[in-house]
Amino acid sequence: MRAARSETPRVMASEVRARARAPRWVMPAVKAALVLTDACVAAVSFFAAFYLREGGATLVRFDWHEGFIWHPHFEPYAALLWLVLPIRLLLLAYYDLYRLRGEFSILEDSLRVFKATAVASLLIVAAAFLYRGGYEFRTFSYARGVFVLDFALALAAYASLRLLARTSQSAARRHGVNLIPTLVVGRGREAALCVREMRARRELGYRVIGIVEAGARDAGAPVEFEGVPVIGDIEGLTEAIRETGANEVIITDPNVNGDLLFDVMMRVGRRRGVEFRIAPSLFNCLPRKTEIDQIGALPMITLFREPLSGAARLVKRASDILLAALALVLLAPVWLLVALLIKLDSRGPVFYRQERVGMDGRIFLFNKFRTMLVGGDDQPHREYQRKYIAGQPDTNLGDTARPVYKLHTDPRVTRVGRVLRRLSLDELPQLLNVLRGDMSIVGPRPPIPYEVESYALRHRKRLDMKPGLTGLWQVSGRNRLSFEEMVRLDLFYIENWSLLLDLKIVLRTLPVMLRGDDAY
Repeated sequence: MRAARSETPRVMASEVRARARAPRWVMPAVKAALVLTDACVAAVSFFAAFYLREGGATLVRFDWHEGFIWHPHFEPYAALLWLVLPIRLLLLAYYDLYRLRGEFSILEDSLRVFKATAVASLLIVAAAFLYRGGYEFRTFSYARGVFVLDFALALAAYASLRLLARTSQSAARRHGVNLIPTLVVGRGREAALCVREMRARRELGYRVIGIVEAGARDAGAPVEFEGVPVIGDIEGLTEAIRETGANEVIITDPNVNGDLLFDVMMRVGRRRGVEFRIAPSLFNCLPRKTEIDQIGALPMITLFREPLSGAARLVKRASDILLAALALVLLAPVWLLVALLIKLDSRGPVFYRQERVGMDGRIFLFNKFRTMLVGGDDQPHREYQRKYIAGQPDTNLGDTARPVYKLHTDPRVTRVGRVLRRLSLDELPQLLNVLRGDMSIVGPRPPIPYEVESYALRHRKRLDMKPGLTGLWQVSGRNRLSFEEMVRLDLFYIENWSLLLDLKIVLRTLPVMLRGDDAY
C-alpha cells in the first residue's frame, strides 16, 4: 500500500517546518561536555575515596628529576584508573543517561543513575581483584573501603550533575530550545488534550507543528485545530514527515488505517529516526513489543522502531563478529576444497553474488559458492516463488504426509552444486556478509528482490531484522513449511530474540548440516 500525497492540503507542510532555535553543533557539544564531565567525576571520586579512606594520604609527589609522579601508596590504585573511567562512562551510556531529546523524569533519571553507578562499582571491584593493577601489584591487597566510598561519592556527584543538567534543559525548553517537532494525527478530544498539554508544558520537550487528519480530507473543515495548522490527511503522512522535518508522530484517532500507518513507519520510521506513539485505545495496529510511558499527564504507548534495544544490538553484533571470524579460520580448508570442486565441475567463477533484500528493505550483494550453470534462466524459480508466497497448493512437490516446498528440478543446478546445497556448504561465503554487517549469524532468510515484490504488507515485517545465515525456519522444518508458516517463525524469532535463542539455533544447525537433510 502506497501513501499518496494529498492533492490540496490546506497548509503546505513545508510552511510549518520547524526551524532550529540553536545551531546543530550545540547538542553534540553538550553531550561531549557531559561525557567529559562524567569522566572527571569518575576520576575525582576515586581520588577522594582514597584520600578519605587513608586519612589524608598524599596522592601525588614531586621529584626534581622526574616531575609529578604517583605517591607509592597510591600507585596500585592509580593503575586501575584506565579501567575505572571507561567502566563508569559505558554504564552511564548503557542506562541511556546521555539522551537529551524528548520527555524525561527526574525520578527515572535518579533510578538509572543508581543502577549505572552500582553496576559500574561492582565491575570495578571485580576488575580490581582480578587484575590487581597488573603484574607489579599482583600481591597487593586493595582496601574495600576505598571502593565503598568511591560508590557513594560517584552516586552523589552523578545524581547532582544530572539534576543540574535536567534543570538547565527545562529552562532552555521554556525558551523554545531543544523541542522535538511533532505531528498529531487526528482532530478529536485526545488530539486537543495532547496539543494543549504540550503547549502548556514546554519542559516536556515537544512542539506540535502540524495536524494530520486520520481520514480523507474534508474540504469544509477549518484550516486550524487548537491553533495548529492542518497540513493534510493520513494518505500524505509520509510526505508530511519529510517536508516538515518532524521527529515524532502521535496518533490519537481510533479510526486510523493500521496498514497505512505501518507502511509509513516502514518508509520513514527507522531510516529518518522518527518516533511513532499511539494512544492506548488504538490497539488495532499495535505490534507485540510496545513501551508504555507518559508525556506530562498523557499516557502514551511508543511503537518500537527497532526490535532490539541498543544494548541487544551491540551484543548480537559482537557475537556475530566473533562467530563469523572463528568460523572463517576453522573452515578455511573447506573453502579451498569446495573452490577446487566447483572449478573442476563447470566453467565459471567460484563465487556467486546476487542482490538480496536486507533489513528495512535495503539491497545488498549476497555471497555464495556458485552451484548453478552460468547464464541460466531464473524464470521457473521466479514463477515458483510467486506461487509459493501466494500459498498455492501446487507448490507442495511432496505429499500431504511429507510436504516439500522446494523446486528440486531446477536445471540450472550443477552436480557439485546439488551436494553443496544438500550440506548447506554453499552458504559459507555469507560469513563475509556477516562481517560486513549486511547479515547476522541468525535471522530470517534473505529474500530475493522479486520475492519481496510478491509480499503482502504483513510479510514485510520479516525485514525488521538483519537476515541470517541460519534461523529458526531452517532448523524447524525448512522445506516442509509453507510460506505463511515460515513468516510466523521469523516473526516469532524477531519478537522473542535472545542470545540464548541464537545459541540454540546455531547448535541445532550443526547436526542438520551434517545429516544433509534436504527437507529439514
